[in-house]
Amino acid sequence: MRKVLTPLHLWGIAVGLVISGDYFGWNYGVEKGGALGMLAATLLMSALYVCFIFSYTELSTAMPRSGGPSTYAARAFGRWGGFLAGYATLVEFLLAPPAIARAVGSYVHFRVPSLSVEGVAVGAFAVFCALNALGTSLAATFELVVTLAATFELVLFFFLAAPHASMARLTAAPTLPHGLAGVLAAVPFAIWFFLGIEGVAMSAEEARDPRRDIPRGYVAGVLTLVVLAVGTLLCSAGVLTPTELVADDSPLPRVLARVLSPSHPMTHLMVYLGLFGLIASFHGILMGAARQVFALARDGYLPGYFAALHPRFRAPARAVLVPWALGTAAVFSGRTDDLITAAVLGAVALYLISMAALFRLRRSDPEMERPFRVPGFPWVPGAAMGLSALSLLAVAASAPRVTAGFVALGAILAVIQAKRFRARDLEHS
Repeated sequence: MRKVLTPLHLWGIAVGLVISGDYFGWNYGVEKGGALGMLAATLLMSALYVCFIFSYTELSTAMPRSGGPSTYAARAFGRWGGFLAGYATLVEFLLAPPAIARAVGSYVHFRVPSLSVEGVAVGAFAVFCALNALGTSLAATFELVVTLAATFELVLFFFLAAPHASMARLTAAPTLPHGLAGVLAAVPFAIWFFLGIEGVAMSAEEARDPRRDIPRGYVAGVLTLVVLAVGTLLCSAGVLTPTELVADDSPLPRVLARVLSPSHPMTHLMVYLGLFGLIASFHGILMGAARQVFALARDGYLPGYFAALHPRFRAPARAVLVPWALGTAAVFSGRTDDLITAAVLGAVALYLISMAALFRLRRSDPEMERPFRVPGFPWVPGAAMGLSALSLLAVAASAPRVTAGFVALGAILAVIQAKRFRARDLEHS
């Protein structure tokens, strides 16, 4: 794969993968835990992601391959470790795009009611899967441009909404309507503020200088996202009630409609520029999904058909077909919250596996070249691992039905994969 990505590209991918979480999705957490409960969950998850990214950067610079978590886990725990990490990553990167696509449809429908949410979402899948097939340089440059536009739009939103945000609304009784249980129930939606940033590792193979560029892009990206997450929550929950925030998947235009007016030019601008944030994450996660499918096919976990690169653009064009087909079908589920929860389950599972791989490789492979070493070892990765375990328990407790489906699907795929492993072993014996 061509090495074309600079630190600025990687920052754009890191922020772009995630920035849609500021435009929608997090608002369901305010309903679960109240404004202060969601704030507590957001600060807790900010700590998780800062610790995780510093730790994850050690792995991604030591093994800069498109497989990301599956590569690290396979080296640490063998092929079953690679399978588990690959499954968790696929769940995250295949189910997050339809949730974002529905939000794209919701934002467009907010402005043009004659266009259906599902129709716009399906069209978005077709357009951006095609763009991903046209090469990394074009896709990454497009990602950077829309990420810069989306970041500017959020700063403009803070400037317009902050003067109207009320501390009284943030602390209105009941401050914690469901107590600690509500804070834990808000955790999956606080994770949505950061979900997907690990996808930068799947572009590591295409970085010009992975040793230097990945740490710079990753650290700058996660710090940017912490500031945007806290600002978005305070400026929105300080204006609208929890019930108003979960009315649909376009909370930020609703905030500006309240503080300005529904017909104000800035409200319309939020709809139009807000699409850049959704598109940045949608396109970025599709990039990560295609590269994960490509890497798993190359490593023998998926059919080899998906491991072929386009002869001219050197992009994983066939691998794009998987997120396109599954995502288009999932759009019609109509369950944005369940899609978010399932994607979060995959994410926290891969965080746990990745941190376990880091600890294992420090013991089993101490001579491995590590261009970047996590500061504060073992406490920083230990904190990331502990907070990931807490998050996994919180998600499982708040969404047992989705969790059961996640486990059941994993078990079915494990049985299929065991047969593939046996067939391969017999072939090589």
